Formats: sequence, structure tokens, C-alpha cells
Amino acid sequence: MPSALLDDLNEPQRQAVTHSGSPLLVVAGAGSGKTRVLTRRIAYLLAERNVATSEVLAITFTNKAANEMKERVAHIVGPMARTMWVSTFHSACVRILRNEAKRLNLKSSFTIYDTADSVRMLTLVSKDLGIDPKSYSPKYLLGQISSLKNELIDYEDAMNKAVTAQEQTVAQAYGEYQRRLMLASAVDFDDLIGHTVALLQSFPDVAAQYRRKFRQVLVDEYQDTNHAQYILIRELVGTDQDGMPPAELCVVGDADQSIYAFRGANIRNIVEFERDYPTAKTVVLEQNYRSTQNILTSANSVIEKNSGRPVKKLWTAEGSGEKIVIYTANDEHHEADFIVNNIADLIDNHGFEYKDVAIFYRTNNQSRSVEEVFIRRGLPYKVVGGTKFYERKEIKDALAYLRAVSNPEDDVSVRRILNTPRRGIGDKAEEAVAGFARREKITFSSALSRLSEIHTLPTRSATALNEFNRLLGNLRTLDESGAGPSSILAAAMETSGYLKELTASKDPQHEVRVENIAEL
Repeated sequence: MPSALLDDLNEPQRQAVTHSGSPLLVVAGAGSGKTRVLTRRIAYLLAERNVATSEVLAITFTNKAANEMKERVAHIVGPMARTMWVSTFHSACVRILRNEAKRLNLKSSFTIYDTADSVRMLTLVSKDLGIDPKSYSPKYLLGQISSLKNELIDYEDAMNKAVTAQEQTVAQAYGEYQRRLMLASAVDFDDLIGHTVALLQSFPDVAAQYRRKFRQVLVDEYQDTNHAQYILIRELVGTDQDGMPPAELCVVGDADQSIYAFRGANIRNIVEFERDYPTAKTVVLEQNYRSTQNILTSANSVIEKNSGRPVKKLWTAEGSGEKIVIYTANDEHHEADFIVNNIADLIDNHGFEYKDVAIFYRTNNQSRSVEEVFIRRGLPYKVVGGTKFYERKEIKDALAYLRAVSNPEDDVSVRRILNTPRRGIGDKAEEAVAGFARREKITFSSALSRLSEIHTLPTRSATALNEFNRLLGNLRTLDESGAGPSSILAAAMETSGYLKELTASKDPQHEVRVENIAEL
């Protein structure tokens, strides 16, 4: 097994795979076999160092990367690899928080708000606090709150540090937003990290439990970690002062590939790794297996101008390759013609197929000029991207029904489906319930159960709201009987009239929406 794990690796890769005893920083240039090294290191830990799968925590930045890594390790060492914790930061934190939710006064079934949910809640917060949405849009407020959370600054600290009117407004919105999240037993994505850090720092017994469990901690794309994620890793690894030796930490990253500064990523985490961990070993992977030397030389000449980066020169054994062509067009139309003419030449004269060609552009609206030329010439193409499955309206509506069933205090989800499909509950009726909830300092959902006390509700609206309550009550009874999410969703879509409204429509998009709900 050891020779099979190491034979096809170059010397720096072998060092990274076999290192033990101290923290390890792997500076992995683009195309240098980073994923292979991480995968082999985990396999080596299991096969050669007798590490149990339950002792491994591997963190990646996407679910796709996590699944790929788990499958690669399983291919080498067998099915036992699938029991490891290989996940994103957020997924790992969800597992920890669901187990320990009561300590933070959360339900274990807490709801996780995505960006759209958070914007919706901040819209309601702004309205109730009298914040002018033209001066402070909900998206702007969310961005500011997210930045504060990424620095582990809570709303009380934000309020204490606020000097300008802008900072005070953000802090005020932050406080009310967080209060409503807790009332709804909900968290946003930033809270998943922040709450886990708070949990580990506030409850030494919980921290000790996870430090005993995870003796090998591996982190991919370390250059993209923000301050909160950095502290989370330090809390999980521990120190010598905790009464047990720290976990063995291996981080992989490349300061040259840091692209997430706009969302709080801090390359100091990788640049100053050796200062944070004085006994650390650094291995630099410089051999590139993806590109030709001309491409690498060009990239090196640009990136070497960056200050404060670890010195690294990518090289390849693949030869010089063709020279890079730089073309300056007069406008976007000439640029599009140049691109399409080159593609036609590749297809007609060099044996390539359309599927071999990719066009990258900086912003989505830049695709239009190229698409127009493709259409004019009758060339096949596919735009990759568009609205993600879970961001489609019908999917978010369907999930809101499930959330409202499993977590009755989730005001954002309840209010999303209150009049979806239309059931005669207008904005005035919704505001009457919301106003009662504010006066009584209860959730919107709790206010729905006290409709008889809301005297400003017209009879027609009260009847529709009572019908809505019965709908949710029946679905919750179904949930309590042990029915699975699929059965509850089917019942919700049927009894609410949601599917009926879509199928009765002549809009062709609605047929697609029905299919998407079936897929969900």
C-alpha cells in the first residue's frame, strides 16, 4: 500500500503526504496536484499511520470538492472512508450546532436562512425601524452585517464601536435582525461559523469533546479563509495548554489564488501561518501538470509583482507550447467576430469540436455580443450558469412550506407562503398580524394563533388566515405521524392549491416549474 500511495508523486508531494508531528503548510501552485496530495495524505493517515476515519476532519470550500475527495479516498482505502467528516466549513458547523443547539438556546431543527431569506427579513426589519431603504438597502445592510460577523463582531460590540450615523444604523439593524433570528430559531450562513466559534469558546467541555475526536484536521483553499473560519480552525485544533496535545493540522493553499477578499477572505492566514504555528513545516508544490511553460511564464511575470507573497515559480515538463495571443478589439462587436472566427478556424482546420472550446467573460452581460454572432452564424453554444436550482422561485416556495412545518417560529418562511398561492390574504391583513406580533413581542407565527385578538382584521381576511392555519396544522400533524419530507411536500403542494395554480396556467414556464417541484 505505501508504495502505491507514493510511487507516482514527485518529491515535494511525497513530503506533504508523509509529514507528521507538526503543523504543515502546503503551498500548492495552480495545477500542481493539490487534490491528489490531500487525498493521498488522508489515505496515508488511514493506511500507514493507523488513524481512525472518525479522527479525520477535512474541510473544503464546496460540497462538490468534498464529495470528490471522499470518493477518491474510498477508491484507495475502501468504503470506510465514507464515514469521515469531509465537508465544507458550513456543513461541519451545521452538524456540530444541531448536536449542541440547546446550549445556544436554539432548537436542533433550527432553520438556515440563505441570502434571499436574510434580505427578506432585513426588509421587514428596516420597515419596522423606519430605516430609509433608498439610503440603506436591505442588501447593503446584509453585506455590512456579514462583514461584522466574519470578523466575529456581535451586534453589541458593533453598537459600542459605532461612531457615524451609518455605523449606528447598521448596528441597530444588526441587533434587531439577530433578535428576530433567535426568536425564529433561525441562523444565517455567517452564524453557522460564528455560533460554532462561540460554542467552542464558551463551553470548554464541548471544545474538549471535538478536540479529542478530530486528531487530524485538513483544510483546503486556506488562502480563502476569513477571520471567523481561521479562529474556528484554531479552536478545533487546540493548543498544548488544553491538557491534551493539539491535533495535527495540514492546510493547503496559495496566496496567488486568493479571490475572495470581497467576502472577508484574508491571505494573512496563509502568509503568516509559520508565525501562528512556529513549529510548522512548509512544502512548496511548483511543478504544474496542467499548462505549458509559456502560460506559466506569463502568469509568473504578472503575479510576482504582488507584495508579501511566498516566493514560488511554477514550471512544467510539458514544453513551451504555443504562444499566448493578445488581441485588442475596437469594440465588443469586433471582439465577438474575432472570437468566432478563431473558433471556426479551430473547427475547420485543426480537428477540434465545438465542445473543446470555452469562452470566459467577466460579467454576464458581456455574453450578449458573442451570442449574437453565434446565432447569426448558426453555431451551437451553451451558456453555463443561470439561476441555480435551489434559487428558483418555485423551489424556494416549496422549501418554505417544509420549513414552516418543521419550525413554526420561522417567520420569513411563514410570511413567504402566507398568500402563495393567492388565498385572499392581502398586505393590510399581513401588516395587521405583524403589528400585533410587534406589540405583543411575539413571532408572526404565534400571532397567527391569536387571530381573535386582532380586532382590525376584516372578516374575509380572518377567514382566509384561519384556513391557512388549518392547512399548516394538517401538515404538522402529518409530520408528527412520521411522514417523510417528500410526502409532506406532496401534500403541501396539493392541498395548498400551489400545483393546481401552476397546471391551470398557460404560461410554458409554469410547466417547467411543475417539473422542478417533482425533481425536488
